[in-house]
Amino acid sequence: MNFRAPYSPPLPARKARLASEPHISVMTIRTRKFFGTIALLLLVVVWSLMGMTVAQTPWLANSGLLQAVFYVVAGIGWVLPAMPIISWMARPDP
Repeated sequence: MNFRAPYSPPLPARKARLASEPHISVMTIRTRKFFGTIALLLLVVVWSLMGMTVAQTPWLANSGLLQAVFYVVAGIGWVLPAMPIISWMARPDP
């Protein structure tokens, strides 16, 4: 469907692809969101398993202050590696 304004200029014509030109398949936003969702789920699972492993170490388990700092960093820290994945997922189609 085309939702253009009534007096907007016409859309530019598509350039015909020659038979000799290789076709480059571009990932659509729907496919990027699918793979990005899988990547985010894997990130959260791996991050939480690593966090549980580190939380059980004796030097951390014996200190309340270190535990508080660790859980704040581990709880918010997964956002940093998730940001590039989310921005890649939200990129518009060419």
